[in-house]
Amino acid sequence: MSIQEVSAEQLAELFHHYHQALGPDFGFTTQATAESWEQISQQERKRMVEAARMAMLEVAGAPRAEEHSRRYFAKPGEAEWGC
Repeated sequence: MSIQEVSAEQLAELFHHYHQALGPDFGFTTQATAESWEQISQQERKRMVEAARMAMLEVAGAPRAEEHSRRYFAKPGEAEWGC
């Protein structure tokens, strides 16, 4: 599966899963960190899915690293020489 095939719902559920799994490593041991995806409220799930959707849109719209790094350089043959 490519990253383009991942839905916002899948990303939100996976993020929740790993967020919960890493909780104890960061000192979180409350009941709130033990909730499975199915146990959280519909409203909270919708919020996480929308956050994932917005993040995916932002990442998709961000310029690629090589495009950004070459932004100030002329294309081959277009440079002006001289002072």
